[in-house]
Amino acid sequence: MTGSGASYRDAGVDYETLDEGKRLAIAQALQTSPLLATHGARALDASRGEPAFAFELDGRALAFVVEGLGTKSVIARQVLETQGVDRFADVAYDTVAAIVNDLCCVGALPLVVNAYFATGSSDWYRASARTRALLEGWRRACEDAGCAWGGGESPTLPGMVDEREIELAGAAVGAVPRGRAPILGEDLAAGDEIVLVASTGLHANGASLARLIADRLPDGYATVLPGGGGGSEGGSGGGQTTFGQALLEPSAMYVGLVSELLSRELPITYLSHITGHGMLKLMRRPAQLRYRIRELGEIPAVLAFLAGEAGLDAKAAYSTFNMGAGYAVYCASGAGEAVVQAAAAVGLDAWVAGAVEEGPREVLLDPVGVRYRGAELDLTG
Repeated sequence: MTGSGASYRDAGVDYETLDEGKRLAIAQALQTSPLLATHGARALDASRGEPAFAFELDGRALAFVVEGLGTKSVIARQVLETQGVDRFADVAYDTVAAIVNDLCCVGALPLVVNAYFATGSSDWYRASARTRALLEGWRRACEDAGCAWGGGESPTLPGMVDEREIELAGAAVGAVPRGRAPILGEDLAAGDEIVLVASTGLHANGASLARLIADRLPDGYATVLPGGGGGSEGGSGGGQTTFGQALLEPSAMYVGLVSELLSRELPITYLSHITGHGMLKLMRRPAQLRYRIRELGEIPAVLAFLAGEAGLDAKAAYSTFNMGAGYAVYCASGAGEAVVQAAAAVGLDAWVAGAVEEGPREVLLDPVGVRYRGAELDLTG
């Protein structure tokens, strides 16, 4: 372990403060919902606090989302400088994945994604190979998501963004398939099964803490992960992988899974993207229900290493990183195995991990003896 341990707050990210800002924003946003009526549309305010905002227009349910990558692009820049490996295509892919994975949580499939690339200096684009990699990665991610890249914005913000860096973010609009209602958790109930879907590693959350840990390691991002660093905790992975390379493993994209679930007409009651807050996101829906997990997946080696170097216990680790599960699918009792099969059909590993129970709002991770109470996640006030 490096030093005396580290937390996300030590890295400059305080979710308690951020969540208070989110609650205040939702309260203000709710006051604007009636304005949609002037356009013949209707806000679906049950989506407030969900990863994407849903609304109805001309008999069709649509969804909109804005999302950003965070500081993972800083890691890409540092790895390029220290190891000579350009992973900007992968962080571009990560950004699109973060956007569309959020959009799909309400049962919408992406139509158009727009990009936001903010730099501290226009000179950032003078490195043509890096720029080309970034743009190709963004285009490839849009193709994998089955949506068009509509355009975007590329401001230069000296004094706000470091001249060495690029901030990656974007927005997307999507549509719920005709004849279906958005998935907003209104049918979520005790007895539903919870299926967890594997992540590929860090995804788009936890990069600031990862950077803090890298700064403390003697070899920084060039540190070779224990056991070679490939695959999950304890696996050899078939070769040596550095900390930096493992952090930049592209995120899993779950659009294909949600599309498959909808096409199979499985009884899906809720969807949750496991990002910031980790497994706390299992109780994102503000309902008085208990979410009991009886089987946790394998932990990617890079996340096990991060948690160990940061000195995080199980409760802190599973509420900071995804720890191997990037998406949660909630379904009616008995449908879990069908969800697992749907995931396999699109190349994703998944497992029936637990169930929803009557009880106070909380998450129980039985294999590691962790309990998260409802007050630990409040996004709606």
